[in-house]
Formats: sequence, C-alpha cells, structure tokens
Amino acid sequence: MIQPAVGFIGLGTMGGAMCRHAMKAGFPVKIWARSKERAAAHLSEGADWADTASELTSECDFVILCLSNDKAVEEVVFGPHGVAEGNASDKLLVDHSTIHPESTRNLAKRLQDETRMNWLDAPVSGGPGGAARGELIVMAGGEARDFAKARRVIETYSKQITKMGPVGAGQATKVCNQLIIGAEICAIAEALNFAARYGMDATALADALRGGWADSPVLQDHGRRMANADYSDPADASMMMKDMEIACDMGTRTGSAMPVAEVVKALFERAIHEGYMDSGQIAPMRLYSDNPL
Repeated sequence: MIQPAVGFIGLGTMGGAMCRHAMKAGFPVKIWARSKERAAAHLSEGADWADTASELTSECDFVILCLSNDKAVEEVVFGPHGVAEGNASDKLLVDHSTIHPESTRNLAKRLQDETRMNWLDAPVSGGPGGAARGELIVMAGGEARDFAKARRVIETYSKQITKMGPVGAGQATKVCNQLIIGAEICAIAEALNFAARYGMDATALADALRGGWADSPVLQDHGRRMANADYSDPADASMMMKDMEIACDMGTRTGSAMPVAEVVKALFERAIHEGYMDSGQIAPMRLYSDNPL
C-alpha cells in the first residue's frame, strides 16, 4: 500500500516525537521549521526538508501542526509562504496544537473558503512521555471523512482517538481535559502542604492513595514531583495559564459557571507573578512550599 505523504510543522518535544513515530511506521515525511538546524536530527533520520510551509503543503497529502498558541498557528497557516499559499485544495490540515476552540473554527472556515483545504482539530493529552511512547490521547473535531482519513497517521503516535463533534469540538474537549488537570494539580498541592504541616510523610502520599479513587496519572507524576520539590518541566507555566484563560473565556461565552477554573487560573497567575514560570504545570505548589498562602 502506498502511504500518503505527511508534512510536519512544529518539531518540539511533542511534535518531534509524533513525527518520528510516523516515520518509523513507513510514512514518507517532509518537515519545515524556522531554522533547518532545529530539524537536523529528523533530517538525519530520513525526513525530507521543505523550504517553506507552502512548499510542504504542495508536496504532502496531510499537513500536521503542533505549535504553541493561536498566533503561531495563524502565522504558519496564513502568514507569508504559509500553508494557505501552497497547493492545498482538497488536502487536510491536522492541528495537534492546543488553541481556542473559536479560533479553530474561524481559522478552519477561512482555510476552507480560501483554499478548499479541510481542518481537523486534534489536540493531545499524555505529555512528553506519552508522545515518546506513542501513547497519546487524541480528541478530534471535524468531518467524519477527514477523521477517518487522518486516523492511519494519528494511530502511529496515539493509543486512543475519539471524534468529539464538528470542527472546534476537539479543542473544546481539551478545555475539559485542562480544567480537570488544573484542578487536580491545585488540590494535590494543597493536600501535600497539609500533609507536611501535620507531620505526615508527604512523599508517601502517592503510594498511599495508589489504586483508590483519588489516584490518577497526575497524582503519580506531578504529585510525586511536587512532594520531592522537583520543579523541572519542559514547558513553562504560561502554557497552563493560557489553557485556563481559554477555559474561563469559553465559560463566559457559553454561560457555564466555572468557579473552580477561576481559582485555578488565579493560582497559576500568582505563581507566574511570583517568579515560578519555569516550574511548569506544578508551579502552584511553589506558592505553598515557598510562600504559604
């Protein structure tokens, strides 16, 4: 079977791992990045280079994005020499970035109107570890035919893919995902702070709760790191702050009460203000450990 050509834009910790899994599965892969040096490892492993995003689009059946925010996605798609300037008609853009659901719908409509290229929003969950293992969770929004078409590629780096509705529904599902994770992180930080102050062994909490209803990957990963004051993180706290801002905005747009999201947003905002940006998703723990609330 001849595999469709796949183009990747966004070769960071997450996107770079996804690209490698697609290559290992036998898909012909073409890549573009702002500097060729950043793509050197993938090129040495067999990926082909495109000089621009528009060239990549012209030569591939799928264009897969994994970028940092709404602005980056819009610039890559509609900026100079972007995706929209390529031969994009009847091709498919798969966006694994986490961006605003309404931005997704607006960008998708514009791309379809201008080029007849379809859009599948497919944000992921599972972090760098899940990406490296090829075990990401993917939540998608778009047309059924586009979902079916992209599935073959997405399955190379995921263990679960769910179509949640039309374009924008994947990003809206990621809002739910981040709401739950953010609330868990802040609750775990609060529990660990209490445990330590009461004289308990806070580092044993993840083991004590393993397998019970309070257990979760967040507790076993983030909880253990918080308990051991391991604040290293490949992404800074602004990423979760962005996600909580999206969640709160979507709550306003839909008339959905989100008091927990507002509290989580405020805690991340304070953590960033106090200089804990580099602590990533577990930054709120620093508010308890360094400056008790």
